[in-house]
Amino acid sequence: MSLSAKDKVEARKRRHRRVRKRVVGTKDRLRLSVFRSNSHLYAQIIDDLAGRTIVATSTLDPAIKPRIKGNTIEAAKIVGATLAERAKAANVTTVVFDRGGYQYHGKLKALADAAREAGLSF
Repeated sequence: MSLSAKDKVEARKRRHRRVRKRVVGTKDRLRLSVFRSNSHLYAQIIDDLAGRTIVATSTLDPAIKPRIKGNTIEAAKIVGATLAERAKAANVTTVVFDRGGYQYHGKLKALADAAREAGLSF
């Protein structure tokens, strides 16, 4: 039996709530949150205690958009590297990874690996 599109979204939201019970950004380790749509990939580093986004980037970012073609693994690597560079500029070195209910595979893994290579530690 296959799930309808609405059921898949609800299942991901349930998984995300389960993940968020354990993954909480602190003052020392901010939260790197990822959202993936069919067309784009969004990543942001969030201070949960203050409720503020410190650094954000996506495939829609004007600095990234000309270098990518679509929502691919290569685009995820560029987003991850750009996010890490901006985080270092904002004095953020250590984060906790919030996969947002998605499998740690493909684009999410590529984004995380690129961010690690660019200097972020998880």
